[in-house]
Amino acid sequence: MTDSRPAIRATSITIMAPDPRALAAFYATLLGATVRDSEPARPGDPPEAGWAQLQAGAMTINVEWERAWAPPVWPATSGTQHSTQHLDLHVDDLPAASAWAIECGAREAPVQPQDDIRVMFDPAGHPFCLFT
Repeated sequence: MTDSRPAIRATSITIMAPDPRALAAFYATLLGATVRDSEPARPGDPPEAGWAQLQAGAMTINVEWERAWAPPVWPATSGTQHSTQHLDLHVDDLPAASAWAIECGAREAPVQPQDDIRVMFDPAGHPFCLFT
């Protein structure tokens, strides 16, 4: 095989949400990041619609409005909205990071699969993991 692969780089993730600017503000606070772009709702859309983007180190997180939003169920159960991806966030101090996430507006999932990982839900209901 020759090295003819074109340059392809993963640079960002896009998360759908019922209120993208509020969710971007949550993640910006949680991660100590900056919301670097934001757009309001388009004419005819509800006021919470729109789009926002934040920069968290080398990662860009885009948050887009979803008209038919349904929060995912985690752990997944048959017949419910599943989470198709989640953020994994490395932390130095799991108890302190968990407390900070809760202070920012997250909630802890009732099911915790491992001692060195904390599954949390953001304000829109997306699961994310804090891990050491």
